[in-house]
Amino acid sequence: MEINFYAFLISAVVTLVVGFIWYNPKVFGTIWMKENNFTQEDLKNGNMLKIFGFTYIFALMISMTLMSLTIHQSGAVGMVGGPPLIASAKPSFAAFMADYGTAYRTFKHGALHGFMSGLFFAFPLIGINGLFERKSWKYIFIHAGYWMVSLTLMGGIICAFA
Repeated sequence: MEINFYAFLISAVVTLVVGFIWYNPKVFGTIWMKENNFTQEDLKNGNMLKIFGFTYIFALMISMTLMSLTIHQSGAVGMVGGPPLIASAKPSFAAFMADYGTAYRTFKHGALHGFMSGLFFAFPLIGINGLFERKSWKYIFIHAGYWMVSLTLMGGIICAFA
């Protein structure tokens, strides 16, 4: 199972593209700013290189994790010790990969697992933080929705092309 690292680089860009759309004032940006007590002037004062640079790095970390959640064959590769040890794996591994090496490697399958990651992992994390920070449900749903859409697209890209 060869890994296409370009898929990870592209899937990480998804967080930025979806964010530009999702947090646009014509979509949810105005509500998001109101829920955070931000003004347009507040947003202009941030270090954009730092914000977008770290966002991309964190998104790369997420995309690498999504591989294990969306590509079931990565579990089999992990069982033999990872890519460096595939050549010395037992014949049963080669037989398994011959039978199932490309099973469920579609955008649709990865999108399903990405969405489930958003719904059952990102949403609860955001919800817990939002509740303790005394944020509104609007705030929680805006961020959770963003992550559900982003993880759905990222999962699809990773599963189909990585």
